[in-house]
Amino acid sequence: MNRSLQQCIPALKMCTTTYIFSLCMSLSVWSTALAEVRLPRFFSDNMILQQNQTNAIWGWADPGEEVIVRASWEATTSTVTDSEGRWKVFLKTPSYGTGYSLRVDGSNTTVINNVAIGEVWLCLGQSNMGWSVQNSFEADGESAVDLQNLRIFKSAREHWHKPLEENRDGLCVWKGCTPESAMETSAVAYFFGKKLHQELGIPVGIIQRAYAGTPIEGWLPWEEQKNDPRSKAQKKMLEDTASRMAEKRGETVEKAIATFHSELAVYNTKIDAGETMKNKFRQLTPPIITRPATLGHQFPENIFNAMVAPVTPFGIRGIIWYQGERNSKNVPQAMHYQQQLKTLIYFYRRHWNQKSEGHMPDDFPFQITQLPSWHAPQSEPVEGLESPWVENREAMRLVRENIPNTFMAVSIDTGDPVELHPKNKKPIGIRHALIALQNTYGKNVIGEGPRYHSHTVHNGTVLIQFESVGSGLRAARSTGLNAFAIAGSDQVWHWANAKMKGNTVIVSSPNVIDPVAVRYAWAMNPSERNLLYNIEGLPASPFRTDNWPLFDAEAEIIEVQKPKKPNGYAPHDWDRPAMNP
Repeated sequence: MNRSLQQCIPALKMCTTTYIFSLCMSLSVWSTALAEVRLPRFFSDNMILQQNQTNAIWGWADPGEEVIVRASWEATTSTVTDSEGRWKVFLKTPSYGTGYSLRVDGSNTTVINNVAIGEVWLCLGQSNMGWSVQNSFEADGESAVDLQNLRIFKSAREHWHKPLEENRDGLCVWKGCTPESAMETSAVAYFFGKKLHQELGIPVGIIQRAYAGTPIEGWLPWEEQKNDPRSKAQKKMLEDTASRMAEKRGETVEKAIATFHSELAVYNTKIDAGETMKNKFRQLTPPIITRPATLGHQFPENIFNAMVAPVTPFGIRGIIWYQGERNSKNVPQAMHYQQQLKTLIYFYRRHWNQKSEGHMPDDFPFQITQLPSWHAPQSEPVEGLESPWVENREAMRLVRENIPNTFMAVSIDTGDPVELHPKNKKPIGIRHALIALQNTYGKNVIGEGPRYHSHTVHNGTVLIQFESVGSGLRAARSTGLNAFAIAGSDQVWHWANAKMKGNTVIVSSPNVIDPVAVRYAWAMNPSERNLLYNIEGLPASPFRTDNWPLFDAEAEIIEVQKPKKPNGYAPHDWDRPAMNP
Protein backbone atom coordinates (compact mmCIF):
# COMPACT_ATOMS: atom_id res chain seq x y z
CA MET A 1 0.00 0.00 0.00
CA ASN A 2 1.31 3.30 -0.79
CA ARG A 3 -0.72 2.97 1.08
CA SER A 4 -3.76 3.23 3.32
CA LEU A 5 -1.18 4.51 5.83
CA GLN A 6 -0.79 7.76 3.89
CA GLN A 7 -4.37 8.63 4.64
CA CYS A 8 -4.23 7.17 8.14
CA ILE A 9 -1.16 9.00 9.45
CA PRO A 10 -2.89 12.34 10.12
CA ALA A 11 -5.57 10.58 12.08
CA LEU A 12 -2.97 8.55 13.95
CA LYS A 13 -1.27 11.72 15.13
CA MET A 14 -4.55 12.83 16.68
CA CYS A 15 -5.60 9.46 18.10
CA THR A 16 -3.66 7.41 20.59
CA THR A 17 -5.98 4.51 21.21
CA THR A 18 -5.21 1.08 19.86
CA TYR A 19 -8.75 0.88 18.58
CA ILE A 20 -8.41 3.83 16.22
CA PHE A 21 -4.98 2.64 15.10
CA SER A 22 -6.37 -0.81 14.34
CA LEU A 23 -9.36 0.61 12.53
CA CYS A 24 -7.20 2.83 10.39
CA MET A 25 -4.75 0.09 9.52
CA SER A 26 -7.45 -2.42 8.61
CA LEU A 27 -8.77 -0.29 5.77
CA SER A 28 -8.62 -2.29 2.57
CA VAL A 29 -5.91 -1.47 0.11
CA TRP A 30 -8.40 -1.08 -2.69
CA SER A 31 -10.72 1.19 -0.71
CA THR A 32 -8.16 4.00 -0.32
CA ALA A 33 -5.64 3.68 -3.11
CA LEU A 34 -7.85 3.00 -6.08
CA ALA A 35 -6.80 6.00 -8.11
CA GLU A 36 -4.09 3.76 -9.56
CA VAL A 37 -4.58 0.56 -11.47
CA ARG A 38 -2.73 -2.05 -9.42
CA LEU A 39 -1.81 -5.71 -9.74
CA PRO A 40 -0.60 -8.27 -7.18
CA ARG A 41 3.17 -8.46 -6.83
CA PHE A 42 3.45 -11.72 -8.76
CA PHE A 43 2.42 -9.77 -11.88
CA SER A 44 5.76 -8.00 -12.13
CA ASP A 45 9.04 -7.85 -14.03
CA ASN A 46 10.68 -11.24 -14.68
CA MET A 47 7.42 -13.12 -14.22
CA ILE A 48 6.40 -16.19 -16.19
CA LEU A 49 3.01 -17.14 -17.63
CA GLN A 50 1.79 -20.62 -18.45
CA GLN A 51 2.16 -21.32 -22.16
CA ASN A 52 -0.66 -22.26 -24.54
CA GLN A 53 -3.33 -21.30 -22.04
CA THR A 54 -5.79 -18.52 -21.38
CA ASN A 55 -4.37 -17.02 -18.19
CA ALA A 56 -6.09 -14.89 -15.58
CA ILE A 57 -4.61 -11.46 -14.84
CA TRP A 58 -6.24 -9.33 -12.15
CA GLY A 59 -5.94 -6.36 -9.86
CA TRP A 60 -7.67 -3.26 -8.54
CA ALA A 61 -8.66 0.22 -9.72
CA ASP A 62 -11.49 2.70 -9.29
CA PRO A 63 -14.99 1.19 -9.51
CA GLY A 64 -16.28 1.39 -13.06
CA GLU A 65 -12.85 2.08 -14.56
CA GLU A 66 -11.85 0.47 -17.85
CA VAL A 67 -8.66 -1.56 -17.72
CA ILE A 68 -6.88 -2.67 -20.89
CA VAL A 69 -4.15 -5.33 -20.92
CA ARG A 70 -1.91 -5.52 -24.00
CA ALA A 71 0.70 -8.21 -24.53
CA SER A 72 3.69 -7.85 -26.81
CA TRP A 73 2.73 -11.14 -28.49
CA GLU A 74 -0.20 -9.20 -30.00
CA ALA A 75 -2.94 -10.21 -27.59
CA THR A 76 -5.23 -7.60 -26.06
CA THR A 77 -8.14 -7.80 -23.66
CA SER A 78 -10.07 -5.36 -21.51
CA THR A 79 -12.68 -5.14 -18.77
CA VAL A 80 -14.41 -2.70 -16.43
CA THR A 81 -13.86 -2.92 -12.68
CA ASP A 82 -16.71 -4.01 -10.46
CA SER A 83 -18.39 -1.96 -7.74
CA GLU A 84 -15.54 -2.72 -5.32
CA GLY A 85 -12.79 -1.88 -7.77
CA ARG A 86 -11.73 -5.40 -8.66
CA TRP A 87 -10.91 -6.41 -12.21
CA LYS A 88 -9.88 -9.65 -13.94
CA VAL A 89 -9.13 -10.43 -17.57
CA PHE A 90 -8.09 -13.54 -19.46
CA LEU A 91 -5.18 -13.41 -21.86
CA LYS A 92 -4.16 -16.12 -24.30
CA THR A 93 -0.50 -17.06 -24.37
CA PRO A 94 1.45 -18.61 -27.24
CA SER A 95 4.04 -21.35 -26.98
CA TYR A 96 7.10 -20.77 -24.81
CA GLY A 97 9.40 -17.81 -25.28
CA THR A 98 11.13 -14.93 -23.52
CA GLY A 99 11.55 -11.17 -23.81
CA TYR A 100 7.86 -10.36 -23.75
CA SER A 101 6.11 -7.50 -21.98
CA LEU A 102 2.66 -6.61 -20.68
CA ARG A 103 1.11 -3.15 -20.65
CA VAL A 104 -1.79 -2.46 -18.30
CA ASP A 105 -3.66 0.80 -19.01
CA GLY A 106 -6.28 2.61 -16.98
CA SER A 107 -5.99 5.90 -15.18
CA ASN A 108 -2.29 5.06 -15.11
CA THR A 109 -0.03 2.71 -17.06
CA THR A 110 1.96 -0.22 -15.72
CA VAL A 111 4.51 -1.99 -17.93
CA ILE A 112 5.79 -5.43 -16.94
CA ASN A 113 9.08 -6.32 -18.61
CA ASN A 114 11.13 -9.45 -19.25
CA VAL A 115 8.08 -11.70 -19.19
CA ALA A 116 8.70 -15.36 -20.01
CA ILE A 117 6.17 -17.88 -21.23
CA GLY A 118 6.64 -21.51 -20.34
CA GLU A 119 5.66 -24.05 -17.70
CA VAL A 120 4.52 -22.96 -14.23
CA TRP A 121 4.19 -25.20 -11.15
CA LEU A 122 2.83 -24.36 -7.72
CA CYS A 123 4.78 -25.96 -4.85
CA LEU A 124 2.83 -26.29 -1.58
CA GLY A 125 3.43 -27.86 1.80
CA GLN A 126 4.88 -27.58 5.26
CA SER A 127 8.48 -27.23 6.45
CA ASN A 128 10.07 -29.94 4.32
CA MET A 129 8.68 -28.27 1.21
CA GLY A 130 10.14 -25.00 2.46
CA TRP A 131 13.52 -26.54 3.36
CA SER A 132 16.01 -24.52 1.36
CA VAL A 133 18.79 -25.50 -1.02
CA GLN A 134 21.19 -23.69 1.33
CA ASN A 135 20.36 -26.21 4.08
CA SER A 136 20.52 -29.29 1.87
CA PHE A 137 23.44 -31.62 1.19
CA GLU A 138 23.53 -30.36 -2.38
CA ALA A 139 24.12 -26.66 -1.67
CA ASP A 140 27.77 -26.61 -2.79
CA GLY A 141 26.87 -28.08 -6.14
CA GLU A 142 24.57 -25.14 -6.91
CA SER A 143 27.04 -22.38 -6.01
CA ALA A 144 27.59 -21.34 -9.63
CA VAL A 145 24.11 -21.86 -11.08
CA ASP A 146 22.95 -19.27 -13.63
CA LEU A 147 19.61 -20.11 -15.23
CA GLN A 148 17.81 -16.85 -15.88
CA ASN A 149 14.83 -18.59 -17.47
CA LEU A 150 14.21 -20.74 -14.45
CA ARG A 151 11.98 -18.22 -12.70
CA ILE A 152 11.35 -18.37 -8.94
CA PHE A 153 8.65 -16.68 -6.87
CA LYS A 154 8.85 -17.07 -3.11
CA SER A 155 6.97 -15.02 -0.55
CA ALA A 156 6.93 -14.87 3.23
CA ARG A 157 4.69 -17.28 5.06
CA GLU A 158 1.36 -15.85 6.17
CA HIS A 159 -1.90 -17.06 7.63
CA TRP A 160 -5.19 -15.28 8.15
CA HIS A 161 -8.70 -16.00 9.41
CA LYS A 162 -10.34 -14.72 6.21
CA PRO A 163 -9.35 -15.19 2.55
CA LEU A 164 -6.80 -12.58 1.48
CA GLU A 165 -6.94 -10.99 -1.94
CA GLU A 166 -3.32 -9.95 -1.71
CA ASN A 167 -0.34 -10.98 0.38
CA ARG A 168 1.30 -8.43 2.63
CA ASP A 169 4.91 -9.29 1.73
CA GLY A 170 6.25 -6.09 0.21
CA LEU A 171 9.57 -7.60 -0.92
CA CYS A 172 8.58 -10.71 -2.86
CA VAL A 173 9.52 -10.57 -6.54
CA TRP A 174 10.09 -12.93 -9.43
CA LYS A 175 13.76 -13.83 -9.74
CA GLY A 176 15.86 -15.59 -12.31
CA CYS A 177 17.84 -18.50 -10.90
CA THR A 178 21.19 -17.34 -9.53
CA PRO A 179 23.24 -18.81 -6.68
CA GLU A 180 21.58 -16.32 -4.33
CA SER A 181 17.98 -17.01 -5.37
CA ALA A 182 18.62 -20.76 -5.56
CA MET A 183 19.97 -20.92 -2.00
CA GLU A 184 16.82 -19.40 -0.50
CA THR A 185 14.43 -21.56 -2.52
CA SER A 186 12.78 -24.83 -1.51
CA ALA A 187 15.24 -27.60 -2.39
CA VAL A 188 12.48 -29.93 -3.60
CA ALA A 189 10.92 -27.20 -5.75
CA TYR A 190 14.30 -26.01 -7.03
CA PHE A 191 15.62 -29.39 -8.15
CA PHE A 192 12.22 -30.19 -9.68
CA GLY A 193 12.14 -26.93 -11.62
CA LYS A 194 15.79 -27.08 -12.67
CA LYS A 195 15.42 -30.61 -14.05
CA LEU A 196 12.29 -29.66 -16.00
CA HIS A 197 13.94 -26.51 -17.35
CA GLN A 198 17.00 -28.37 -18.56
CA GLU A 199 15.17 -31.37 -19.99
CA LEU A 200 12.40 -29.40 -21.74
CA GLY A 201 14.69 -26.59 -22.87
CA ILE A 202 12.04 -23.95 -22.15
CA PRO A 203 11.35 -21.41 -19.39
CA VAL A 204 9.99 -22.91 -16.16
CA GLY A 205 8.51 -21.10 -13.20
CA ILE A 206 8.11 -22.38 -9.65
CA ILE A 207 5.90 -20.64 -7.11
CA GLN A 208 6.83 -21.64 -3.57
CA ARG A 209 4.13 -21.45 -0.88
CA ALA A 210 5.29 -23.35 2.19
CA TYR A 211 4.47 -22.95 5.89
CA ALA A 212 6.13 -24.97 8.66
CA GLY A 213 4.13 -27.07 11.09
CA THR A 214 0.83 -26.81 9.25
CA PRO A 215 -1.80 -29.58 9.13
CA ILE A 216 -3.74 -30.37 5.99
CA GLU A 217 -6.82 -28.89 7.67
CA GLY A 218 -5.18 -25.48 7.40
CA TRP A 219 -4.82 -25.84 3.62
CA LEU A 220 -8.55 -26.30 2.98
CA PRO A 221 -11.45 -23.82 3.30
CA TRP A 222 -13.68 -24.68 6.23
CA GLU A 223 -16.65 -25.21 3.91
CA GLU A 224 -14.82 -28.14 2.30
CA GLN A 225 -14.19 -29.95 5.61
CA LYS A 226 -16.97 -28.82 7.90
CA ASN A 227 -18.49 -32.32 7.93
CA ASP A 228 -15.17 -34.06 8.59
CA PRO A 229 -15.20 -35.36 12.18
CA ARG A 230 -11.46 -34.89 12.67
CA SER A 231 -11.55 -31.35 11.31
CA LYS A 232 -14.44 -30.53 13.60
CA ALA A 233 -12.58 -32.00 16.57
CA GLN A 234 -9.44 -30.01 15.78
CA LYS A 235 -11.42 -26.82 15.35
CA LYS A 236 -13.21 -27.30 18.67
CA MET A 237 -9.97 -28.11 20.49
CA LEU A 238 -8.33 -24.91 19.26
CA GLU A 239 -11.44 -22.88 20.00
CA ASP A 240 -11.48 -24.25 23.55
CA THR A 241 -7.78 -23.43 23.93
CA ALA A 242 -8.38 -19.88 22.73
CA SER A 243 -11.29 -19.49 25.15
CA ARG A 244 -9.20 -20.63 28.12
CA MET A 245 -6.34 -18.32 27.19
CA ALA A 246 -8.74 -15.40 26.85
CA GLU A 247 -9.97 -16.03 30.38
CA LYS A 248 -6.56 -16.69 31.94
CA ARG A 249 -4.31 -14.28 30.05
CA GLY A 250 -6.61 -11.93 28.21
CA GLU A 251 -5.47 -13.22 24.80
CA THR A 252 -8.49 -12.06 22.83
CA VAL A 253 -9.04 -11.90 19.09
CA GLU A 254 -9.55 -8.16 19.29
CA LYS A 255 -6.22 -7.55 21.03
CA ALA A 256 -4.37 -9.86 18.67
CA ILE A 257 -5.72 -8.14 15.57
CA ALA A 258 -5.01 -4.69 16.99
CA THR A 259 -1.42 -5.71 17.76
CA PHE A 260 -1.08 -7.22 14.30
CA HIS A 261 -2.17 -4.03 12.55
CA SER A 262 0.17 -1.99 14.72
CA GLU A 263 3.08 -4.22 13.74
CA LEU A 264 1.95 -4.21 10.10
CA ALA A 265 2.04 -0.41 10.11
CA VAL A 266 5.64 -0.47 11.29
CA TYR A 267 6.51 -3.08 8.65
CA ASN A 268 4.89 -1.09 5.84
CA THR A 269 6.60 2.10 6.95
CA LYS A 270 9.97 0.36 6.76
CA ILE A 271 9.19 -1.12 3.33
CA ASP A 272 8.06 2.27 2.00
CA ALA A 273 11.30 3.76 3.31
CA GLY A 274 13.32 1.20 1.34
CA GLU A 275 14.39 -1.03 4.23
CA THR A 276 14.74 -4.72 3.43
CA MET A 277 16.48 -6.47 6.33
CA LYS A 278 15.31 -7.30 9.85
CA ASN A 279 18.90 -7.92 10.87
CA LYS A 280 22.17 -8.88 9.21
CA PHE A 281 20.87 -12.29 8.19
CA ARG A 282 17.06 -12.08 7.93
CA GLN A 283 14.86 -10.21 5.49
CA LEU A 284 11.94 -8.16 6.73
CA THR A 285 8.69 -10.14 6.75
CA PRO A 286 5.12 -9.17 7.57
CA PRO A 287 3.94 -9.89 11.14
CA ILE A 288 1.97 -13.02 11.95
CA ILE A 289 -0.43 -13.85 14.76
CA THR A 290 0.54 -16.73 17.04
CA ARG A 291 -2.25 -16.49 19.64
CA PRO A 292 -5.12 -16.99 20.19
CA ALA A 293 -5.28 -20.43 18.59
CA THR A 294 -8.27 -19.53 16.43
CA LEU A 295 -6.09 -17.03 14.57
CA GLY A 296 -3.02 -19.27 14.50
CA HIS A 297 -1.36 -21.25 11.74
CA GLN A 298 -2.87 -24.60 12.78
CA PHE A 299 -6.50 -23.52 12.77
CA PRO A 300 -8.54 -24.98 9.89
CA GLU A 301 -8.44 -22.91 6.67
CA ASN A 302 -6.09 -20.19 7.96
CA ILE A 303 -3.23 -21.33 5.70
CA PHE A 304 -5.42 -21.63 2.62
CA ASN A 305 -6.70 -18.10 3.19
CA ALA A 306 -3.23 -16.55 3.00
CA MET A 307 -1.05 -18.97 1.04
CA VAL A 308 -3.41 -20.23 -1.67
CA ALA A 309 -6.36 -17.85 -2.04
CA PRO A 310 -4.21 -14.86 -3.10
CA VAL A 311 -2.59 -16.75 -6.00
CA THR A 312 -5.80 -18.28 -7.32
CA PRO A 313 -6.32 -18.59 -10.29
CA PHE A 314 -2.82 -17.77 -11.53
CA GLY A 315 -2.16 -20.02 -14.52
CA ILE A 316 -0.26 -23.18 -13.58
CA ARG A 317 0.45 -26.55 -15.14
CA GLY A 318 0.15 -28.46 -11.88
CA ILE A 319 0.85 -28.72 -8.15
CA ILE A 320 3.64 -30.37 -6.16
CA TRP A 321 2.52 -31.27 -2.61
CA TYR A 322 4.83 -32.09 0.31
CA GLN A 323 2.85 -32.21 3.56
CA GLY A 324 1.78 -34.93 5.95
CA GLU A 325 4.14 -35.03 8.91
CA ARG A 326 1.79 -32.85 10.95
CA ASN A 327 -1.09 -35.26 10.19
CA SER A 328 0.83 -38.37 11.21
CA LYS A 329 1.22 -38.08 14.95
CA ASN A 330 -0.69 -41.33 15.49
CA VAL A 331 -2.09 -44.16 13.37
CA PRO A 332 -5.79 -43.15 13.32
CA GLN A 333 -4.85 -39.63 12.28
CA ALA A 334 -2.50 -40.89 9.56
CA MET A 335 -5.12 -43.27 8.18
CA HIS A 336 -7.64 -40.44 7.97
CA TYR A 337 -5.21 -38.50 5.77
CA GLN A 338 -6.36 -40.48 2.74
CA GLN A 339 -9.79 -38.89 2.79
CA GLN A 340 -8.41 -35.45 3.58
CA LEU A 341 -5.87 -35.55 0.75
CA LYS A 342 -8.55 -36.74 -1.65
CA THR A 343 -10.76 -33.82 -0.60
CA LEU A 344 -7.90 -31.36 -1.07
CA ILE A 345 -6.98 -32.55 -4.56
CA TYR A 346 -10.54 -32.47 -5.85
CA PHE A 347 -11.16 -29.08 -4.28
CA TYR A 348 -7.99 -27.44 -5.65
CA ARG A 349 -8.75 -28.65 -9.15
CA ARG A 350 -12.34 -27.48 -8.94
CA HIS A 351 -11.33 -24.18 -7.33
CA TRP A 352 -8.80 -23.29 -10.05
CA ASN A 353 -11.22 -24.32 -12.77
CA GLN A 354 -14.04 -22.20 -11.38
CA LYS A 355 -11.96 -19.14 -10.52
CA SER A 356 -10.41 -19.21 -13.99
CA GLU A 357 -13.89 -19.46 -15.52
CA GLY A 358 -13.07 -22.81 -17.04
CA HIS A 359 -9.72 -21.88 -18.58
CA MET A 360 -7.76 -24.05 -16.13
CA PRO A 361 -8.59 -27.77 -16.54
CA ASP A 362 -10.34 -29.48 -13.65
CA ASP A 363 -7.93 -32.43 -13.74
CA PHE A 364 -4.52 -30.76 -13.79
CA PRO A 365 -1.57 -32.86 -12.52
CA PHE A 366 -1.17 -33.20 -8.76
CA GLN A 367 2.06 -34.77 -7.48
CA ILE A 368 2.38 -36.02 -3.91
CA THR A 369 5.61 -36.42 -1.94
CA GLN A 370 5.46 -39.60 0.12
CA LEU A 371 7.01 -39.20 3.57
CA PRO A 372 10.70 -40.16 3.84
CA SER A 373 12.27 -42.35 6.51
CA TRP A 374 12.52 -41.19 10.11
CA HIS A 375 13.33 -42.82 13.48
CA ALA A 376 15.45 -45.86 14.23
CA PRO A 377 16.06 -48.31 11.36
CA GLN A 378 13.49 -51.08 10.96
CA SER A 379 14.17 -54.19 13.06
CA GLU A 380 10.76 -55.92 13.08
CA PRO A 381 9.02 -57.41 10.01
CA VAL A 382 6.05 -55.06 10.52
CA GLU A 383 5.76 -52.08 12.82
CA GLY A 384 2.48 -51.16 14.49
CA LEU A 385 0.89 -48.32 16.41
CA GLU A 386 4.25 -46.77 17.21
CA SER A 387 4.83 -46.04 13.49
CA PRO A 388 2.09 -43.79 12.05
CA TRP A 389 4.15 -42.60 9.09
CA VAL A 390 3.65 -46.06 7.57
CA GLU A 391 -0.10 -45.51 7.45
CA ASN A 392 0.36 -42.04 6.01
CA ARG A 393 2.48 -43.49 3.19
CA GLU A 394 -0.23 -46.05 2.54
CA ALA A 395 -2.86 -43.29 2.48
CA MET A 396 -0.82 -41.40 -0.12
CA ARG A 397 -0.26 -44.54 -2.18
CA LEU A 398 -3.99 -45.24 -2.33
CA VAL A 399 -4.76 -41.65 -3.31
CA ARG A 400 -2.20 -41.92 -6.10
CA GLU A 401 -3.77 -45.15 -7.35
CA ASN A 402 -7.38 -44.00 -7.15
CA ILE A 403 -7.43 -40.39 -8.37
CA PRO A 404 -6.68 -39.82 -12.09
CA ASN A 405 -3.69 -37.67 -13.05
CA THR A 406 -2.32 -37.94 -9.51
CA PHE A 407 1.22 -39.20 -8.96
CA MET A 408 3.63 -39.80 -6.09
CA ALA A 409 7.36 -39.41 -5.55
CA VAL A 410 8.57 -42.19 -3.24
CA SER A 411 11.24 -41.10 -0.77
CA ILE A 412 11.77 -43.89 1.78
CA ASP A 413 15.42 -44.07 0.74
CA THR A 414 15.84 -40.45 1.85
CA GLY A 415 15.35 -39.02 5.31
CA ASP A 416 17.20 -39.11 8.59
CA PRO A 417 16.87 -41.30 11.70
CA VAL A 418 16.93 -38.24 13.99
CA GLU A 419 16.21 -35.03 12.10
CA LEU A 420 12.62 -34.27 11.09
CA HIS A 421 14.04 -32.10 8.29
CA PRO A 422 16.38 -34.33 6.28
CA LYS A 423 18.91 -32.64 4.03
CA ASN A 424 18.80 -35.15 1.13
CA LYS A 425 16.10 -33.32 -0.82
CA LYS A 426 17.57 -33.49 -4.33
CA PRO A 427 16.39 -37.07 -5.09
CA ILE A 428 12.83 -36.04 -4.24
CA GLY A 429 12.92 -33.02 -6.55
CA ILE A 430 14.42 -35.06 -9.38
CA ARG A 431 11.78 -37.79 -8.95
CA HIS A 432 9.00 -35.23 -9.15
CA ALA A 433 10.55 -33.91 -12.36
CA LEU A 434 10.75 -37.41 -13.86
CA ILE A 435 7.09 -38.00 -13.02
CA ALA A 436 6.13 -34.78 -14.79
CA LEU A 437 8.37 -35.47 -17.77
CA GLN A 438 6.75 -38.85 -18.33
CA ASN A 439 3.13 -38.19 -17.45
CA THR A 440 2.56 -34.49 -18.20
CA TYR A 441 5.06 -33.89 -20.99
CA GLY A 442 5.03 -37.32 -22.65
CA LYS A 443 8.80 -37.81 -22.59
CA ASN A 444 10.33 -41.25 -23.00
CA VAL A 445 11.46 -41.64 -19.41
CA ILE A 446 10.44 -43.84 -16.49
CA GLY A 447 8.87 -41.60 -13.90
CA GLU A 448 8.16 -43.91 -10.97
CA GLY A 449 9.54 -46.97 -9.27
CA PRO A 450 7.82 -50.38 -9.16
CA ARG A 451 4.17 -50.12 -8.10
CA TYR A 452 2.25 -52.98 -6.53
CA HIS A 453 -0.40 -54.18 -8.97
CA SER A 454 -1.76 -57.52 -7.76
CA HIS A 455 -0.85 -60.78 -6.06
CA THR A 456 -1.64 -64.47 -6.17
CA VAL A 457 -1.01 -67.24 -3.66
CA HIS A 458 0.48 -70.44 -5.08
CA ASN A 459 2.03 -73.48 -3.36
CA GLY A 460 3.02 -71.69 -0.19
CA THR A 461 4.32 -68.58 -1.93
CA VAL A 462 2.86 -65.18 -2.72
CA LEU A 463 3.55 -63.83 -6.18
CA ILE A 464 3.55 -60.01 -6.28
CA GLN A 465 3.05 -58.41 -9.68
CA PHE A 466 4.37 -54.88 -10.28
CA GLU A 467 3.77 -52.06 -12.72
CA SER A 468 6.29 -49.36 -13.70
CA VAL A 469 9.16 -51.83 -13.70
CA GLY A 470 10.96 -49.95 -16.47
CA SER A 471 13.88 -52.07 -17.67
CA GLY A 472 13.31 -54.56 -14.88
CA LEU A 473 13.39 -55.03 -11.13
CA ARG A 474 16.51 -54.79 -9.01
CA ALA A 475 17.55 -54.62 -5.37
CA ALA A 476 19.38 -51.66 -3.89
CA ARG A 477 22.37 -53.88 -3.12
CA SER A 478 23.68 -57.15 -4.49
CA THR A 479 22.40 -59.11 -1.49
CA GLY A 480 18.84 -60.44 -1.41
CA LEU A 481 15.73 -58.36 -0.89
CA ASN A 482 14.97 -58.26 2.83
CA ALA A 483 12.19 -55.70 3.33
CA PHE A 484 9.25 -58.08 2.75
CA ALA A 485 7.11 -59.57 5.52
CA ILE A 486 4.64 -62.43 5.21
CA ALA A 487 1.81 -63.74 7.36
CA GLY A 488 -0.79 -66.47 7.44
CA SER A 489 -4.36 -66.26 8.65
CA ASP A 490 -3.08 -65.86 12.22
CA GLN A 491 -1.86 -62.39 11.21
CA VAL A 492 1.56 -63.02 12.74
CA TRP A 493 4.26 -61.41 10.63
CA HIS A 494 7.60 -63.01 9.74
CA TRP A 495 10.53 -61.83 7.68
CA ALA A 496 10.17 -63.26 4.19
CA ASN A 497 12.46 -64.58 1.51
CA ALA A 498 11.94 -62.59 -1.70
CA LYS A 499 13.16 -63.35 -5.19
CA MET A 500 12.70 -61.34 -8.36
CA LYS A 501 11.49 -62.98 -11.56
CA GLY A 502 10.52 -60.72 -14.43
CA ASN A 503 7.90 -58.26 -13.18
CA THR A 504 7.18 -60.43 -10.16
CA VAL A 505 8.60 -60.82 -6.68
CA ILE A 506 8.08 -64.29 -5.18
CA VAL A 507 7.69 -64.13 -1.41
CA SER A 508 7.77 -67.04 1.04
CA SER A 509 8.88 -68.14 4.51
CA PRO A 510 9.45 -71.55 6.12
CA ASN A 511 7.56 -70.15 9.12
CA VAL A 512 4.38 -69.53 7.08
CA ILE A 513 3.13 -72.67 5.38
CA ASP A 514 -0.14 -71.17 4.14
CA PRO A 515 0.56 -67.49 3.45
CA VAL A 516 -2.26 -64.99 3.18
CA ALA A 517 -0.68 -61.53 3.10
CA VAL A 518 2.51 -59.62 2.36
CA ARG A 519 3.73 -56.20 3.45
CA TYR A 520 6.74 -54.34 2.15
CA ALA A 521 8.90 -51.75 3.96
CA TRP A 522 6.24 -51.43 6.64
CA ALA A 523 8.16 -49.28 9.11
CA MET A 524 8.96 -45.68 10.03
CA ASN A 525 12.48 -46.09 8.68
CA PRO A 526 13.00 -49.02 6.28
CA SER A 527 15.89 -47.24 4.56
CA GLU A 528 18.59 -49.67 5.71
CA ARG A 529 16.81 -52.73 4.38
CA ASN A 530 17.71 -53.94 0.89
CA LEU A 531 14.89 -52.15 -0.91
CA LEU A 532 13.22 -52.87 -4.23
CA TYR A 533 13.90 -50.58 -7.22
CA ASN A 534 13.60 -50.69 -10.96
CA ILE A 535 16.79 -50.64 -13.00
CA GLU A 536 16.22 -46.92 -13.60
CA GLY A 537 17.00 -46.39 -9.90
CA LEU A 538 13.52 -45.46 -8.65
CA PRO A 539 12.25 -47.12 -5.44
CA ALA A 540 9.06 -49.04 -4.84
CA SER A 541 6.51 -47.62 -2.44
CA PRO A 542 5.68 -49.44 0.79
CA PHE A 543 2.48 -51.41 0.32
CA ARG A 544 0.36 -54.19 1.80
CA THR A 545 -1.78 -56.88 0.17
CA ASP A 546 -4.11 -57.32 3.17
CA ASN A 547 -7.01 -55.24 4.40
CA TRP A 548 -6.69 -56.15 8.05
CA PRO A 549 -7.48 -53.38 10.56
CA LEU A 550 -4.42 -51.29 11.28
CA PHE A 551 -5.50 -50.39 14.78
CA ASP A 552 -8.00 -51.37 17.45
CA ALA A 553 -10.41 -48.56 18.24
CA GLU A 554 -10.23 -49.62 21.89
CA ALA A 555 -6.43 -49.58 21.99
CA GLU A 556 -4.41 -46.78 23.55
CA ILE A 557 -3.34 -44.14 21.07
CA ILE A 558 0.45 -43.95 20.70
CA GLU A 559 1.87 -40.57 19.66
CA VAL A 560 5.08 -40.59 17.65
CA GLN A 561 7.92 -38.88 19.49
CA LYS A 562 10.86 -36.91 18.18
CA PRO A 563 14.08 -38.92 18.65
CA LYS A 564 16.69 -37.57 21.02
CA LYS A 565 19.66 -36.18 19.13
CA PRO A 566 22.99 -37.74 20.24
CA ASN A 567 25.77 -35.37 21.21
CA GLY A 568 27.78 -34.39 18.18
CA TYR A 569 25.22 -35.87 15.77
CA ALA A 570 25.98 -34.97 12.15
CA PRO A 571 23.46 -35.91 9.42
CA HIS A 572 24.85 -37.60 6.34
CA ASP A 573 23.37 -38.70 3.05
CA TRP A 574 22.61 -42.33 2.29
CA ASP A 575 23.72 -44.61 -0.50
CA ARG A 576 21.07 -45.37 -3.07
CA PRO A 577 21.09 -46.62 -6.66
CA ALA A 578 21.79 -43.95 -9.23
CA MET A 579 18.78 -42.68 -11.15
CA ASN A 580 19.09 -43.38 -14.86
CA PRO A 581 15.59 -42.82 -16.19
